[in-house]
Order: sequence, then C-alpha cells, then structure tokens
Amino acid sequence: MATITISAFNWVPDFARGQVRDLVVRWALEEIQQPYQVHLLNAGAVRPTEYLAWQPFDQVPAYRDETGELFESGAILLHLAQDRELLLPSDPAPRMQATSWLFAALNSIEPILRPITLMPLFNGDKEWCSPAVASMLPMAEKRLELLSNALGEKEWLAGQFTIADIMMVYVLRSFGGELINDFGNLLAYRARGIARPAFSRALQAQYDDFTGEPPHGD
Repeated sequence: MATITISAFNWVPDFARGQVRDLVVRWALEEIQQPYQVHLLNAGAVRPTEYLAWQPFDQVPAYRDETGELFESGAILLHLAQDRELLLPSDPAPRMQATSWLFAALNSIEPILRPITLMPLFNGDKEWCSPAVASMLPMAEKRLELLSNALGEKEWLAGQFTIADIMMVYVLRSFGGELINDFGNLLAYRARGIARPAFSRALQAQYDDFTGEPPHGD
C-alpha cells in the first residue's frame, strides 16, 4: 500500500477551522479508504525554507507518495483519482465531464464567491468594502444560476460522485454561504456532499490535528 503524506496546519484562527484546503485531499483519501500521514505546520509561524521546495507558494496541502510530490489541491485530486473509479469514472465521457467540473469549481465558481465571503471578514470596517461586495453580487448570482441550471435534478455533477463534487461542495460550503439560498438544488447538493461519511471523517481528522498554539502565544 502506498505511503502518502500530506501537509496541513496544526493551528489556524477559529474562522478558518474546517475550511483549510487540505480538507478536500483528506476527503478524497477517506472516500477510497487510503491511510495517510500528515506533516503539520503552523499557519501563523514562518515555515521552514525547505518546505518551499515541496510547496513553492508556502500553502497547504502539499502531497508526497512513492512516485513523487505534488502541490495544488486540484492536481492532487486528479492524481488520487487516476486509477480509482470511486473518484473518477473509467468511461471517457463522464470522466471528461468530471474533469471539467473539477476545474470549473476552481476557476469559474470559487474566484467569484471567495472575495464576497472573505472581503467583509478582513475589511468589513473599511468604507469601500460594502460597495465593493455589492458590485460583485450580480456576477456571483448569475454564475450560481448557471451552475444550478447545469446541475438540474442530477445527484452529482458527472453522474456518479467524483473529485469534481469534492471540490465543488468544498467551494459551496466554504464560500457559498447564503448566496446559494435561492437555488434549492444547490442547497440539496451541498447537503448531500457534507452528509457523506467520508466528509465527516475528513473534517474530524482536520480538527484533530489542530493541536498547536497561536504564534507568540497570542
């Protein structure tokens, strides 16, 4: 059995707990019941210089197995799914759809939702924040409408549950908030994803690793 190591944080601020992106890799590994080890780092402390050789942008997760190293969560999910039909169909047509939706979650949905969620968190006291968020809402609503139309009555984006759903549910859970309240099928889709036992195990594993202390004892 492959020895897999992923990087994750042993401390993050309360608002980030359960949201850090190693969650999607943990989720995929739980879906295929693949054991893994965790290389823990502190989000508030300077990471060792050698970590940049593994993750050039000083983020998590990074991934290592006997074949090599990866960074970027989408790339890691694709690697884990290559020969595992539980994560990606072997039939070419749905496999292509799942791959497209994985990148859509990262490139077409998350960049539109993320600033609407994070800007008030970090800049809510600034005069420009509320107008800036308001200016982004129409595009977000349109993008979510298109996602809702594409999902329709399907249970999962590519027919069966795949890595595309892991990433899309993560994005909707972390950044969708109340923005998806007008889209009943997206609410149900998000709920189906987080109801999966593998998601619960991954979430608990992330929380269990938050054993570190804030930087400088703050």
